[in-house]
Amino acid sequence: MTEQLSYIDVNPQGEVKSLVVWMHGLGDSGHGFAPLVPELKLPAELGIRFVFPHAPVRPITINNGLPMRGWYDIVSFDMNNRADEKGVLESAAQLQALIDAELSKNDLTHENLVIAGFSQGGVMAYQLGCRQPAAPAGILSLSAYLSRADKLASEATDAAKAAPVLAMHGLQDEIIPVQLGRQSADMVKQAGFNVEWQDYPMQHNVCAEQIGAISKWLQAVLTAKSPA
Repeated sequence: MTEQLSYIDVNPQGEVKSLVVWMHGLGDSGHGFAPLVPELKLPAELGIRFVFPHAPVRPITINNGLPMRGWYDIVSFDMNNRADEKGVLESAAQLQALIDAELSKNDLTHENLVIAGFSQGGVMAYQLGCRQPAAPAGILSLSAYLSRADKLASEATDAAKAAPVLAMHGLQDEIIPVQLGRQSADMVKQAGFNVEWQDYPMQHNVCAEQIGAISKWLQAVLTAKSPA
């Protein structure tokens, strides 16, 4: 049985009409991105429920085995072998269970779902979003890369390919090189997805201009798919 993830949420004032599941980066928690919601200044009528899951605490090899929240272990600085595939798949199963439960609880479909994440969370957004059984409203990957890029073409579902993908990255990212982010976005595009790439003059973080762009994109994809 898949262990249930804990999370924090930010709910709309009225009816829940759409769902954004947003994964944090290494060493952070769901609390890290929750304060961003008011900054997005999203229209109340979209009825967006934000769910920010907490990754399990696990030893991280490149940090001398220090335990911290992470969606997977990082075993090497080699970008081709950076993500521990076993951990990625275990977290993907937990996150999928959470997504399925949230959709069911709020009487929503994939058309009302955005899967988002930053850094390790962005890796998980790609991992989950590209393999959904139905097209989500959108996939948002921030400052991230693909886990096992060689498996994407064979594992991506035809249904998921209808989802718009927004990939964002900092030009001075000191943790995940922008070249890796761009290469990953190109591979998602080559797998059949509609990918929009945006880069910003920042490091491994989120900037004000980017927040405005995320807000516009969320409004576009959720307005297009929100129930009448």
